[in-house]
Amino acid sequence: MGENAHVTADAASSSHAGDYQELVDEISELLGAPATLENRDFELIAFGAYDAEGELDASALDPVRTRSILTRRSTTAVRTWFEGFGITRATGPVRIPPTPEAGVHRGRVCLPVRHRGVALGYVWLLDDDPGPTDAQLAAAMEVTVRIGALLADEAQHGADLTRELRAVLTAGRGWPRDMAVAELRTALGARADGPHTVVCVAPWPSADPDEAPSLRTLPGATALCTVPWATAGHCLAVLVRLRSADTLTPATSAAARLLERAAEAAAGVAAGRVGLAGLGAAWEEASASARAALAEPRLGPVARWESVGPYRLLTSLPPEAARDPSVLPLSAPAHRELARTAEVYLDCAGQAGRAAAELGIHRQTLYYRLSRVEQLTGLDLDDGEDRLLLHMTLKAARLP
Repeated sequence: MGENAHVTADAASSSHAGDYQELVDEISELLGAPATLENRDFELIAFGAYDAEGELDASALDPVRTRSILTRRSTTAVRTWFEGFGITRATGPVRIPPTPEAGVHRGRVCLPVRHRGVALGYVWLLDDDPGPTDAQLAAAMEVTVRIGALLADEAQHGADLTRELRAVLTAGRGWPRDMAVAELRTALGARADGPHTVVCVAPWPSADPDEAPSLRTLPGATALCTVPWATAGHCLAVLVRLRSADTLTPATSAAARLLERAAEAAAGVAAGRVGLAGLGAAWEEASASARAALAEPRLGPVARWESVGPYRLLTSLPPEAARDPSVLPLSAPAHRELARTAEVYLDCAGQAGRAAAELGIHRQTLYYRLSRVEQLTGLDLDDGEDRLLLHMTLKAARLP
């Protein structure tokens, strides 16, 4: 590997990471210029910083190239701009002129990486004058064939993991789930025995696998899939590898990055576990935490299982539990403010002054509303059990 070569941290987890780096270095040597390899979603895989004197020329970087290297991906606008030159259909080198207003201060040569006719990625280099010869570019295109085969193999492995993870999360309890976990353990190999957790992002915008994020963009992510969501649509499940079972930072970082692509969603993170035996329970915790964050925004946008408090119990209740007959009148649109008043009052442990201040109303208005709640429900707010029933039912009613 070249002295100035670099591999992204996420790519380093790939079984082909070293192979990608060697091939990018080979192209850099062939062309006498630093080359970068990105997948078809413009996510950085490897960067070969070739320089004959052993130093990287700072002039090789413009804003687009710098951002790609530092953040490991390009913006949607940059991707759309480059695709406008036909790189997704090209079978040979494509020259792209400099466009300073787009942050592209130097021209590019794009070498499409294809496998069986499908574009899987791109090798990029800066286009100098006179630039590489046709013979050099032809030699580099031969190397992209080998890169394409590796990307295709990795994509197939990712598809297998997606299928196995989805099977675990949708299997019934007992032997069906045990069998599905065994298949996933086989697919993961040695990685299956380490500490893991599960992230749930809900709702997820699409069930289309081609629109799912790349594992390379998610720190520690091992596998991901979409599954049906509790009410409608789909959620995204991600199996995340941890440094230790009690250090969830990789999972919360992955969740935050995913929420950039799902503005109306929330994320839940399960407790960490060693191995895959508790994967079904972890998924229940993650999806329950996401539901809690959607019901109670103060818990999110990324909610960890240990932080959701009473929702650990409420999310385990059947949906009909939120439709207790005595509390049902408060679900009418006309009584929405009464329901909110009662919940805030109970959140404040029955302290009228605190509740009135939080609601921004006079204390006498609070008392009037609470008396209306008692009239409508038949519950006595001086009775502990009645207060518990009302409090739980109001919170459970907001769960998706």
